[in-house]
Amino acid sequence: MNVTVYSREAIERIIAEGSFPDNTAVISFCDPVLKHIDKSYSRVDYSSACNDIFYCEVDDLDLDYLPEKGYTYDSFFPEAVELAKYINKAYCDGKDIICQCEYGQSRSAGCAAAILEHFYHTGISVFANYDYYPNQVVYHKIYDALEELKQLRKQTLIR
Repeated sequence: MNVTVYSREAIERIIAEGSFPDNTAVISFCDPVLKHIDKSYSRVDYSSACNDIFYCEVDDLDLDYLPEKGYTYDSFFPEAVELAKYINKAYCDGKDIICQCEYGQSRSAGCAAAILEHFYHTGISVFANYDYYPNQVVYHKIYDALEELKQLRKQTLIR
Protein backbone atom coordinates (compact mmCIF):
# COMPACT_ATOMS: atom_id res chain seq x y z
CA MET A 1 0.00 0.00 0.00
CA ASN A 2 1.33 3.41 -0.98
CA VAL A 3 0.51 6.25 1.39
CA THR A 4 0.94 9.76 0.01
CA VAL A 5 0.35 13.28 1.33
CA TYR A 6 -1.21 16.10 -0.69
CA SER A 7 -2.29 19.67 -0.17
CA ARG A 8 -5.68 20.88 -1.31
CA GLU A 9 -4.09 22.78 -4.19
CA ALA A 10 -2.08 19.77 -5.41
CA ILE A 11 -4.97 17.29 -5.24
CA GLU A 12 -7.37 19.71 -6.97
CA ARG A 13 -4.83 20.07 -9.79
CA ILE A 14 -4.57 16.26 -10.13
CA ILE A 15 -8.36 15.95 -10.20
CA ALA A 16 -8.65 18.73 -12.83
CA GLU A 17 -5.97 17.07 -14.99
CA GLY A 18 -7.82 13.75 -14.83
CA SER A 19 -4.75 12.00 -13.46
CA PHE A 20 -6.16 10.79 -10.15
CA PRO A 21 -4.67 7.35 -9.36
CA ASP A 22 -6.82 4.22 -9.59
CA ASN A 23 -7.46 1.91 -6.63
CA THR A 24 -7.07 4.72 -4.11
CA ALA A 25 -8.87 5.63 -0.91
CA VAL A 26 -8.79 9.24 0.32
CA ILE A 27 -8.64 10.74 3.78
CA SER A 28 -9.48 14.42 3.40
CA PHE A 29 -9.01 16.80 6.33
CA CYS A 30 -10.91 20.06 6.24
CA ASP A 31 -11.05 23.03 8.58
CA PRO A 32 -14.27 23.43 10.58
CA VAL A 33 -13.29 26.98 11.55
CA LEU A 34 -12.97 28.15 7.95
CA LYS A 35 -16.64 27.38 7.31
CA HIS A 36 -17.54 30.09 9.82
CA ILE A 37 -15.01 32.62 8.49
CA ASP A 38 -15.40 32.00 4.75
CA LYS A 39 -18.93 31.10 3.67
CA SER A 40 -17.64 29.90 0.27
CA TYR A 41 -15.26 27.37 1.87
CA SER A 42 -16.10 23.75 1.11
CA ARG A 43 -14.51 20.34 1.18
CA VAL A 44 -12.41 19.15 -1.74
CA ASP A 45 -14.79 17.76 -4.36
CA TYR A 46 -13.62 14.26 -5.29
CA SER A 47 -16.85 13.29 -7.07
CA SER A 48 -15.29 13.21 -10.55
CA ALA A 49 -12.22 11.24 -9.43
CA CYS A 50 -12.96 8.91 -6.54
CA ASN A 51 -15.87 7.61 -4.51
CA ASP A 52 -13.88 6.16 -1.60
CA ILE A 53 -13.39 9.18 0.68
CA PHE A 54 -13.34 9.69 4.43
CA TYR A 55 -13.79 13.37 5.34
CA CYS A 56 -12.43 14.57 8.68
CA GLU A 57 -13.47 17.98 9.99
CA VAL A 58 -10.77 18.51 12.57
CA ASP A 59 -8.83 21.57 13.68
CA ASP A 60 -5.07 21.58 13.23
CA LEU A 61 -4.23 21.88 16.93
CA ASP A 62 -1.26 20.86 19.02
CA LEU A 63 -1.71 19.28 22.45
CA ASP A 64 -1.02 22.57 24.26
CA TYR A 65 -3.85 24.35 22.43
CA LEU A 66 -6.59 21.76 22.93
CA PRO A 67 -7.86 23.32 26.21
CA GLU A 68 -8.00 26.78 24.62
CA LYS A 69 -10.46 25.40 22.05
CA GLY A 70 -12.48 23.49 24.63
CA TYR A 71 -11.01 20.04 23.97
CA THR A 72 -9.34 17.40 26.03
CA TYR A 73 -7.16 14.78 24.38
CA ASP A 74 -10.05 12.30 24.70
CA SER A 75 -12.68 14.65 23.23
CA PHE A 76 -10.52 15.82 20.31
CA PHE A 77 -10.97 14.01 16.97
CA PRO A 78 -13.56 11.40 18.03
CA GLU A 79 -13.75 10.19 14.40
CA ALA A 80 -10.33 8.54 14.79
CA VAL A 81 -11.94 5.19 15.66
CA GLU A 82 -14.11 5.19 12.52
CA LEU A 83 -11.15 6.41 10.50
CA ALA A 84 -9.06 3.47 11.78
CA LYS A 85 -11.75 1.08 10.51
CA TYR A 86 -11.73 2.87 7.14
CA ILE A 87 -7.93 2.67 6.92
CA ASN A 88 -7.94 -1.02 7.83
CA LYS A 89 -10.56 -1.77 5.17
CA ALA A 90 -8.55 0.11 2.54
CA TYR A 91 -5.47 -1.89 3.54
CA CYS A 92 -7.37 -5.21 3.38
CA ASP A 93 -8.82 -4.22 -0.01
CA GLY A 94 -5.30 -3.57 -1.34
CA LYS A 95 -5.88 0.13 -1.93
CA ASP A 96 -3.39 2.95 -1.81
CA ILE A 97 -4.23 5.86 0.50
CA ILE A 98 -4.02 9.58 -0.14
CA CYS A 99 -3.96 11.78 2.96
CA GLN A 100 -4.92 15.36 2.12
CA CYS A 101 -5.32 18.54 4.13
CA GLU A 102 -5.24 22.26 3.31
CA TYR A 103 -1.47 22.62 3.08
CA GLY A 104 -0.42 18.96 2.96
CA GLN A 105 1.95 19.35 5.87
CA SER A 106 0.36 18.76 9.25
CA ARG A 107 -2.86 16.76 9.68
CA SER A 108 -2.41 14.73 6.50
CA ALA A 109 1.26 14.11 7.34
CA GLY A 110 0.36 12.99 10.87
CA CYS A 111 -2.24 10.64 9.43
CA ALA A 112 0.19 9.21 6.87
CA ALA A 113 2.84 8.71 9.56
CA ALA A 114 0.35 6.82 11.75
CA ILE A 115 -0.67 4.53 8.88
CA LEU A 116 2.93 3.84 7.90
CA GLU A 117 3.97 3.21 11.49
CA HIS A 118 1.07 0.87 12.18
CA PHE A 119 1.43 -1.29 9.08
CA TYR A 120 5.13 -0.99 8.22
CA HIS A 121 6.92 0.59 11.22
CA THR A 122 8.15 3.38 8.92
CA GLY A 123 6.18 6.35 10.23
CA ILE A 124 9.41 8.08 11.24
CA SER A 125 10.06 8.69 7.54
CA VAL A 126 7.31 11.32 7.54
CA PHE A 127 8.63 13.00 10.69
CA ALA A 128 12.15 13.02 9.21
CA ASN A 129 10.98 14.71 5.99
CA TYR A 130 11.35 18.48 6.40
CA ASP A 131 8.53 19.09 3.92
CA TYR A 132 6.13 18.02 6.66
CA TYR A 133 5.21 19.14 10.15
CA PRO A 134 3.08 16.16 11.27
CA ASN A 135 0.36 17.01 13.73
CA GLN A 136 1.31 14.82 16.68
CA VAL A 137 -2.17 14.74 18.19
CA VAL A 138 -3.65 13.53 14.91
CA TYR A 139 -0.80 11.02 14.62
CA HIS A 140 -1.37 9.59 18.10
CA LYS A 141 -5.16 9.51 17.85
CA ILE A 142 -5.04 7.57 14.56
CA TYR A 143 -2.14 5.33 15.55
CA ASP A 144 -3.77 4.47 18.90
CA ALA A 145 -7.11 3.74 17.18
CA LEU A 146 -5.38 1.45 14.66
CA GLU A 147 -3.55 -0.39 17.43
CA GLU A 148 -6.75 -0.78 19.49
CA LEU A 149 -8.54 -2.16 16.44
CA LYS A 150 -5.72 -4.67 15.95
CA GLN A 151 -5.97 -5.76 19.60
CA LEU A 152 -9.74 -6.20 19.33
CA ARG A 153 -9.31 -8.37 16.27
CA LYS A 154 -6.71 -10.50 18.08
CA GLN A 155 -8.99 -10.94 21.09
CA THR A 156 -11.85 -11.97 18.82
CA LEU A 157 -9.67 -14.58 17.12
CA ILE A 158 -8.47 -15.98 20.44
CA ARG A 159 -11.98 -16.56 21.80
